[in-house]
Amino acid sequence: MRFVLTVVLNAVALWLTTLILPGLHVTAYASDNPQLAIIVTYLLLALVWGVVNSIIGGVVRFVSFPLYCLTLGLFALIVNGFLFWLVAWISGILGFGLTVDNFWWAVGGAVLMGIFSAILNGIFNRRKADREKDHD
Repeated sequence: MRFVLTVVLNAVALWLTTLILPGLHVTAYASDNPQLAIIVTYLLLALVWGVVNSIIGGVVRFVSFPLYCLTLGLFALIVNGFLFWLVAWISGILGFGLTVDNFWWAVGGAVLMGIFSAILNGIFNRRKADREKDHD
């Protein structure tokens, strides 16, 4: 259940990010129902983001650890931008999804999506903690 909630929250964060940044565009897959197609597209993009971030992101973060230390963590912006751009590339191969105008839009998108994800996860984790406290 937690995995599904994480994918949904990442999809909402991605949707908010694409609303704000003009350099990011989402193209839904071909369907008779355009509203359902765009929702499923955002969910699929969030799923791709989760897979890329956990598998490839872990390897890249491990390999680039010295650069993280050298730049006091600022290299994380570049790594997250690269991962965001990689999600756009993978979704383009699949025939739907995210289009990023250039690398700096990817960095901005990754930063903004991280902020939105943190806020949404904070809201939903607080509600969960409040419900657990009420049951005690």
